[in-house]
Amino acid sequence: MLFANSDKEHIKRTKKLMDKGNAEAFNLLAGCYHRGVMGMPQDYQKAVELSIKAGELGCSYAYNNLGMYLYYDSGLPVQISKKEAIHYYELAAMGGFVDARHNLGVSEWEKGNKHRGIKHFMIAARGGHEKSLGAVKIGFKKGLVTKDEYANTLRAYQTRQDEMKSDERDKAAASDMFISFTDDGQYF
Repeated sequence: MLFANSDKEHIKRTKKLMDKGNAEAFNLLAGCYHRGVMGMPQDYQKAVELSIKAGELGCSYAYNNLGMYLYYDSGLPVQISKKEAIHYYELAAMGGFVDARHNLGVSEWEKGNKHRGIKHFMIAARGGHEKSLGAVKIGFKKGLVTKDEYANTLRAYQTRQDEMKSDERDKAAASDMFISFTDDGQYF
């Protein structure tokens, strides 16, 4: 059987992968606890613990999630700490997760460190992050980015986009082969 035919079966398989040290499985279960889906109770503390473990095992996406919990989620029983959020964004960015690099740019921009924010946005845009490319464009219009920096970033962005394209990926997207892991269609 390729796909689990119930939430219970999916969680059972996920836990087996966790027993083998699979970082993505820890991250997936963290998302289930965070949202209270797939038969798991909503438990933010458990979501944080599992996200930390996933990050330690190499899932940079999990570190980015932790940063977002700590930066934005005022409803969580986890103390909001922008300083700690930045720490997790940095770990995620060092792991190559471009969304985290973008989040670092947003944080620096919000603190008034425009040039530092732009540097993060340029790195993320060169990694294929579209919103960061938009931020670099704004930086160019405001005189914070030189013409050469903008052109180089734009070229690197396009090269990255071209690398990510493939006929197989386009066919898979067109055939709706992607699995939703939560009721609202979001993979966490």
